[in-house]
Amino acid sequence: MDSASLPRSPRIAFLFPGQGSQSLGMGKLFFETDSEVVDLFKSASTVLGFDISDLCFNGPDDQLNLTENTQPAILTVSIAILHSLTRRGITPAVVAGHSLGEWSAVVAAGGMDFLDAVQLVKKRGRYMQEAAHSGHGVVAAVLGVPKDLILKSCIEASSYGIVCPANFNTSRQVVIAGETVAVEVAIRLIQEQHKGRIVRLPISVPVHTPLMVEAANRLEVDLSSVALQDLEVPLIANVNAQSIRLSGDVRHSLLAQLPSAVLWEESMKTLISLGIDFVIEIGPGSVLSRLMKTIDSHVKTFAVNDPESLNLIVDTIFQS
Repeated sequence: MDSASLPRSPRIAFLFPGQGSQSLGMGKLFFETDSEVVDLFKSASTVLGFDISDLCFNGPDDQLNLTENTQPAILTVSIAILHSLTRRGITPAVVAGHSLGEWSAVVAAGGMDFLDAVQLVKKRGRYMQEAAHSGHGVVAAVLGVPKDLILKSCIEASSYGIVCPANFNTSRQVVIAGETVAVEVAIRLIQEQHKGRIVRLPISVPVHTPLMVEAANRLEVDLSSVALQDLEVPLIANVNAQSIRLSGDVRHSLLAQLPSAVLWEESMKTLISLGIDFVIEIGPGSVLSRLMKTIDSHVKTFAVNDPESLNLIVDTIFQS
């Protein structure tokens, strides 16, 4: 058999979720069945100064949902699942992550040490919360409304304060965020012109808006002291939906994403254009898998968040 007739290995993309995907018990089944996962959680706990496994498995909810706790918790669970998957012979051709998930993606692509990342995202969460002046921000999902109407409404409402699109998740789901009065005005303008649905999200930190410039500036100081490497596989960056691999580009993306919108739909179209056969969401929840079904229903997409789902995807890929 000549090389031209040999079967091609499937091209796999790894996606990593962001804040909002957390839930009590996340990662527990891996922790109970995999000694390497136990070691990973213990290492993270040591550098964080608290028991991250106890927080993930037992909460309480109000502590898990604190931004500076949520972010290292999700990253730790995501990387624990990643290691369980790659040890089974599943490796990516490309990676991406939604907001916080981009940090997990950088670790997965060999760009940053896990323990450096887990300490940095804790600081990221704290800087975000402090920059937001808690209680003065609103985040809302706008469903089924044309993007141009959302943009126009945000521009008109900006005379009342900062408001802008924060996540372009799909053609029918755009998240807007900003200062309370300005966001409420934008919502009213949208509702006056369209019957789409508005869902106010239980998030007081208007991330991916200019209100996060201060947080990005503070994070830049910390990130400058950490070694970054060129990536082993491409990362599709949140800020421009472009494929990047150089460490300088990664550093820029991790900082620029805080005050910039997440171009998720465009990022996924870039990813799909690379000839991906399978997309695997790695981490708690299945938000990104559901978004992918809306963006392109033909893409074979899986969410791996427990040992059973991991076994399913391993069997599926090796039988393909």
